[in-house]
Amino acid sequence: MPAIDVAEQPEQPWSRRRLRSTNERLLLDRLRSAGAASRAQLARETGLSKPTVSSALAALAEAGLVHEVGTQAPERGRIAVLYAPDPGAGHALGIDIGRGWLRVAVADLDGEVVARADVRNRARSSGAMADLVVATARQVITNSGVAHDEVTHAVVGTPGVYDEERRRVRYAMHLPGWGRAGLFDRMREELGIPLEIHNDANLAALGEYTYGIGAGSRLFVYLLIGTGLGMGVVSEGRLFTGAHGLAGEIGFLPWPGQQKPETLEAAVSGVAVVESARRFGMSGQLTAKAVFDAARQGDPAAVKAVRLEGERIAYTVAAAAAMLDPDLVVLGGGVGHNVDLLLSPVRETLRTLTPLRPKIAPSRLGEDAVLLGAVATALGTARDVAFERRTAL
Repeated sequence: MPAIDVAEQPEQPWSRRRLRSTNERLLLDRLRSAGAASRAQLARETGLSKPTVSSALAALAEAGLVHEVGTQAPERGRIAVLYAPDPGAGHALGIDIGRGWLRVAVADLDGEVVARADVRNRARSSGAMADLVVATARQVITNSGVAHDEVTHAVVGTPGVYDEERRRVRYAMHLPGWGRAGLFDRMREELGIPLEIHNDANLAALGEYTYGIGAGSRLFVYLLIGTGLGMGVVSEGRLFTGAHGLAGEIGFLPWPGQQKPETLEAAVSGVAVVESARRFGMSGQLTAKAVFDAARQGDPAAVKAVRLEGERIAYTVAAAAAMLDPDLVVLGGGVGHNVDLLLSPVRETLRTLTPLRPKIAPSRLGEDAVLLGAVATALGTARDVAFERRTAL
């Protein structure tokens, strides 16, 4: 945004109000992106005059959008006051809906989580799950000590893709009934907060880019491997979702099954790990976690199943590398987090499949990737709302 100095503009009241707002937003964005600064520093960096900077900062401080955070002693001259955005000027709500867990967090405008809850998802119907989301979100807001109307935007991460026109989620295969129309409209109404819905793998990718190992990547891919298989793509800091929001639905790629063709998701997800372990001789009540734990103890059947999973993940990475040319592929999700066992077979197999060798790394955010991606996405709108509300007053 170019710097516009109010002092240089004509006298029309509407024009001066608009320019003041532009300059205030410019300074607020600078403070948020690069940290606390003095008036003189802001004037140098933005090209605004010192009187204009002083006036804009005073207005932002009166609106509760910035506050003094200390002083700086220059080599010569007077001590300078440092200003920074006030994180309490608004709040955002992030929600991660998974088959096993529901995670909810409230964050201030600095992205600091001030309250959260992780709740087992024991809902047996889509209606019960919607009730659980609303009740948990309300409780987290109460626990945060933040007034309800100060939580100005919410983002939900869910398996599948939200169809805005039909008001429903599509392709959420592992959440029975979750594709019913109107569920999210009901949650919006009961929460009383604007609500956006995004694919969970996309949000995990954005969370990893904002807070985790993906920071600074030109183009990176996040593989969410758990109950299902999803992929999020972040290019130059922005999500790539395709023409219909379906980019990254790599689980739908065909895969040659034992008896009949199946999908890549059926071959790579946690269910596939359990099926492979049974085929290799394991028995009893098995979960993917139990198979990985047994592999760490040296169980031969579990070791074989885990190695096979690594080989199949390598095929997934090879497909992503050929289509997208990422500089980084991040493994996440319940299965993907077992990189101590998976990374070696993934890399070994990848060398036999393709000359394309993107860097492969574990998620730094672990199980919080989707939730923090939801928070990061909600913050963009919450910051805009806080600015518009408070400067209007």
